[in-house]
Amino acid sequence: MDRYPVLDKVNSLEDFKKLKSGELPVLAAQMRQYMIENIARCGGHLASSLGVVEVTIAMHRAFNSPTDKIVFDVGHQAYAHKIITGRREAFCTLRQEDGLSGFPKREESVHDHFNTGHASTAISAALGLARAKKLRGEDGIAIALVGDGALTGGMAFEGLNDAGGADVPLIVILNDNEMSISPNVGALHRMLVNMRSSEWYVRFKRRIVRSLDTGLLGRWLSRHMENFKNRIKSFLMPKRLFEDMGFLYLGPIDGHNIEELTRMFRRAKELHVPVIVHCVTQKGKGYAFSERNPEKFHGVAPFSIDTGDIEAALKKSNSSVFGDAMIALAQKDPLIVAVSAAMPIGTGLTEFAGRFCDRFFDVGIAEEHALTMAAGMAAGGLKPVVAIYSTFLQRGYDQILHDICLQKLPVVLAIDRAGLVGDDGETHQGVYDMAFLSTMPNLTIYSPATQQELVHMLELAISRGEPAAVRYPRGSLMQAVSEQPVERGVWEEMLPITERTVIATGAMVALAIPVCRKLGVGLVNARTIQPLDLAMLERIKQTAKRVVVMEEGVDCLGLHVNAALSPISVVHMCVPNEPVSQASVAHQRQFCGLTAEALEQYLTEELA
Repeated sequence: MDRYPVLDKVNSLEDFKKLKSGELPVLAAQMRQYMIENIARCGGHLASSLGVVEVTIAMHRAFNSPTDKIVFDVGHQAYAHKIITGRREAFCTLRQEDGLSGFPKREESVHDHFNTGHASTAISAALGLARAKKLRGEDGIAIALVGDGALTGGMAFEGLNDAGGADVPLIVILNDNEMSISPNVGALHRMLVNMRSSEWYVRFKRRIVRSLDTGLLGRWLSRHMENFKNRIKSFLMPKRLFEDMGFLYLGPIDGHNIEELTRMFRRAKELHVPVIVHCVTQKGKGYAFSERNPEKFHGVAPFSIDTGDIEAALKKSNSSVFGDAMIALAQKDPLIVAVSAAMPIGTGLTEFAGRFCDRFFDVGIAEEHALTMAAGMAAGGLKPVVAIYSTFLQRGYDQILHDICLQKLPVVLAIDRAGLVGDDGETHQGVYDMAFLSTMPNLTIYSPATQQELVHMLELAISRGEPAAVRYPRGSLMQAVSEQPVERGVWEEMLPITERTVIATGAMVALAIPVCRKLGVGLVNARTIQPLDLAMLERIKQTAKRVVVMEEGVDCLGLHVNAALSPISVVHMCVPNEPVSQASVAHQRQFCGLTAEALEQYLTEELA
């Protein structure tokens, strides 16, 4: 018997449109199981995609892609969309080399209208598409599917502010997996608005508060009435907020009721004005383990479907080493605080948050705010450490420059996922941070080659009381222990400098060691990208005739070394200035020419 009798009919969007209404709930269940089975094998963003299955089905029933342009914010939740739009059979290649991207990708399908990978961009992109349609006289509308978490990003509000006054049909579907549904919201809203604005209510409230704030029972009643009031306000706030910004607000509605969703989406399309459709969903729906722990199954490695156990790494990750080091340092220094932009688990700060709840600040998907707030903390006498993935730190260039570096404020940037990241692909590569941070004044950039160096560099960066960045890759750096202590602007001579010498930084040091030992050439560990070790470079200049610089990023260290050593021949081994698609990190390094074989070839070529 066929396991997926309805899903197997869907080989294109046209096939999907032919399904009967009664088949759609069955399709939703089969799609969930299909996603769980495939993601258990290859990894991916599970919980977010499971939560929007019915929303996606309803979108494609109500809207007509590609005439109607659907933009997914972040793109984590686009798996059901990929399956519906003709990529079901290729879904088993998700996030693999030459396979389906884990995010919407214009090159992949005419139904992927905008490449995404970072949060809070969909409203702006959809508004741009809507305006393009109007100016070109084309049919159709634009739709942005946005999660409630993405709304914490300032860019989402910038888009809403502009779109609310725009004379174009734009639909923003808010996927809200936090709030509850109340069928009486409309009536309750009108009642409370009228009640709060009346004179008698204001006088009544003052008298009640005065009388309740005397005695234990009165204070208990007052507190619980306040909690009740705040819960009511949480239902009313979205409607008031969005309508004040110029949107017509529809909802909240059950995000797992396909019939109701389809009806509401069609109604929104007929209005031809900016509309917010508020859908309430359950993140991770359909798989018990992800329902109970959606954060764990947000971006997940291969796992056991039966137990929910995720494949464990053999070595301790750099993120865990960083988190442990933060705890150890914070125990000694009460001024140390940690800041996260909605990534406490990914950056290894979960245990820190539990132990030092008053010294941990998760600001949501708001990297710019995180950086400037940390600058304010530093100006106020604290020692903030901001842990952000390299790819997301790109959003904060202006804040790093203006708010941290120009003021010489002691903010430490813990840059996780620096370097090639593997299956998340080009939108998430952490290969640009060295290049743009090296343009910053007053900023020290540390690049550990070992987990021991990561810990020592973090401690040194905090203790020096100056702007600093410590960048480290996904996975695990080597465990080697060096006898040379870490110092600012001082490199480590791992193998004696010779006519042929390699300068490597970060994860590239481990790759270079066996080659350099085999060939008997020099090896220098560039522990800091900024400042350079000018004394070491002078020594190299006196001895070397060929230097190879290895860095897992776009050309940065190589350029600086080349300028310092001119006219010595310097080979730049780095990430090329072109997108690096999803694959294993090993295969991405092959694509970039960052391999032991390539290094050996450069070192054995005849000197000019």
